[in-house]
Amino acid sequence: MHATKYTSSTMAAGARPHTLPIAPLAAPGRRRLPLAGDARDVDRAWRPIYAVWEITLQCDLACRHCGSRAGRARPDELTTEEALDVVRQMADLGLKEVTLIGGEAYLRDDWTQLVRAIRERGMLCSITTGGRAFTAERAAAAKEAGVQAVSVSIDGVRETHDRVRALNGSFDAAMTSIRNLRDAGIPVCANTQINRWNAGELEAVLDVLVAQGVRAWMMQITTAMGRAGDEEDLLLEPYQVLDVIPRLARLKERAEAAKIRVFPGNNIGYFGPHETVLRSTMPDKHGGACGAGRLTLGLEANGDVKGCPSLPTADYVGGNVRDHSLQEIWEQTAPLRFMRDRTVDDLWGFCRTCYYAEACLAGCNWTTHVLLGKTGNNPYCHHRALELLRDGKRERLVKTRPAEGMPFDYGRFEIVVEAWPPEEAGAYREGADA
Repeated sequence: MHATKYTSSTMAAGARPHTLPIAPLAAPGRRRLPLAGDARDVDRAWRPIYAVWEITLQCDLACRHCGSRAGRARPDELTTEEALDVVRQMADLGLKEVTLIGGEAYLRDDWTQLVRAIRERGMLCSITTGGRAFTAERAAAAKEAGVQAVSVSIDGVRETHDRVRALNGSFDAAMTSIRNLRDAGIPVCANTQINRWNAGELEAVLDVLVAQGVRAWMMQITTAMGRAGDEEDLLLEPYQVLDVIPRLARLKERAEAAKIRVFPGNNIGYFGPHETVLRSTMPDKHGGACGAGRLTLGLEANGDVKGCPSLPTADYVGGNVRDHSLQEIWEQTAPLRFMRDRTVDDLWGFCRTCYYAEACLAGCNWTTHVLLGKTGNNPYCHHRALELLRDGKRERLVKTRPAEGMPFDYGRFEIVVEAWPPEEAGAYREGADA
């Protein structure tokens, strides 16, 4: 497989003109949503252990793949006092680890105060950053407050990263941020969104991470939410997982030989022949059903609560901490219960008839909902792509409706099943057999 598999007429060399729209102002929090009734045994049995907390939507970048269309702060972000109460409630609910994100977390004035509160409550605390300006002073402040790790987004080598981030110089700024964090004594990780623009250079990205002394590498497939959904040539076609997944398996072995731990995201893999390599740290050595509302929790800067931070706001906010306690929202709201109640009967399309349907339950709900407007049928599946390849078929995505242009929004795509072009099928079969 070669990088040319990901090229298109829209991937001409050089930076794209800056045509991004002005960042939208997010709607106010979703207030006074109803509870769904008393907590059930299943609602008490599941407890979140990991939360991703957007503490501000303000950002110093305007990235082309940004699902939240970050840039401007929300009009009603939590006060410091309200945010500190959220920290208390997270600890009481049993959270073990909290990752602070934005926007850009360091643009909120009280970010170090929130870090200290999280650590004082006995929870682990990390930050994910775009790395435009994690200065030496900010790195020192993060270390003093108790930050235990920072993950810097690296989305390609210099030219590609700058194109994805819509800012020339953003790659060099991220490298500087990594050095500042490392010099402050904070373990540095990296995270990468895999898409058509960068899939052919993942090996080169790993070379960069090794050179920078990165400890871990998290990766996920770019999903069609927010600005990413506007950039159709950015998104992988479903059949391209036939190249991406074997490549990631080889990279994982190489990365771990260099003492970099690799963590594939929830929308990567699914029961293909490389799962035991990709998921070697998991008890069953394979991916499973979505953890939204079961083990994970997402909070938006205005107090809205979701079962997963990536899920679209309009469909998955269960309540707001200004109206109900975090425990009430966790236990008694329908949008946070949906994975606790899911069965195979909720699936459709290929996923409904799949051999692994009961174990997988269509994988990542974020990926499917922002593509198709509903969950239960996930085209970004390695097992699925292999089964279709054996029948001489593949799946592509066609956009049928654009997004509105608001944070966490999405348009609509359709899955097109077609015969493999003869000149391409052979190369993919060789890769599948490798």
